[in-house]
Amino acid sequence: MNNLFDNAKKYIAGGVNSPVRAFKSIGIDPIFIESAKGKYLKTSDGRELLDFCLSWGPMILGHAHPTVINAVTEALEKGTSFGAPTQAETKLAKIICDAFDSIDKIRFVSSGTEAVMSAIRLARGFTGKDKILKFDGCYHGHSDSLLVAAGSGVAGISKSTSLGVPEDIIKNTISIPFNDEKTFCETVEKNAKNIAAVIVEPVPGNMGVVLPEPGFLEMLRDITAKHGILIIFDEVITGFRLTFGGAQHIYKIQPDMTILGKIIGGGFPVGAFGGKKEIMDRLAPDGNVYQAGTL
Repeated sequence: MNNLFDNAKKYIAGGVNSPVRAFKSIGIDPIFIESAKGKYLKTSDGRELLDFCLSWGPMILGHAHPTVINAVTEALEKGTSFGAPTQAETKLAKIICDAFDSIDKIRFVSSGTEAVMSAIRLARGFTGKDKILKFDGCYHGHSDSLLVAAGSGVAGISKSTSLGVPEDIIKNTISIPFNDEKTFCETVEKNAKNIAAVIVEPVPGNMGVVLPEPGFLEMLRDITAKHGILIIFDEVITGFRLTFGGAQHIYKIQPDMTILGKIIGGGFPVGAFGGKKEIMDRLAPDGNVYQAGTL
């Protein structure tokens, strides 16, 4: 494996395409995967491993499931990219909207990071306010304004979790401890006129798995509604993994917007954000909040 990692480092920054894959936290070189089937991974050195990770959730049916392979093959035979609308997009959008009571409409993007970035812009455009409140250790992708006390390999680092993020960009991001009702209420009371949205992983999964204290999520929903602040549930990790309708179905809470990741595409590069009709209708081309992608 050392030779594979050394060779990767010649051509790929850090030898990996996401920092956690370098395995630095556990002090070994990364494992290179050759193939996978069902619940098993086959490594490049011939070992067979039981996969408890399943690509961080998207492969919920297991690897190379026959039904998925057949569906993907059928789609590939029709072409891979068109730069124009397809009926398949509408079909998938309806499935997602039907699964989440809080989602009236959806917008597809290419990743969870892009979905969060776009939802934040929409929240600011809808409310006319600038600040975003998040929670320490919750990871919402690597867009500049949310790399503050983030998780996913950077939990525990204060202020910005990356060089290259100007203070002017993160000055409108507030990060406070998760499950701390007192601090949340005090922070909102102090900043309510300027907070556009609260974004939260309903069950954080990037600082270990941390369950919300009983009543915490309900409190977030009540306080944000009281102050005209949107609440965004980042269900990239929890959506379709905890149950079909996500964590919000289990906790019986309807956020204003929801973020979903690659599980909606079986691991393929896709993400989405959706929410109430009156919010989503503010997106271009119908509204004046711009979001776009070449493909």
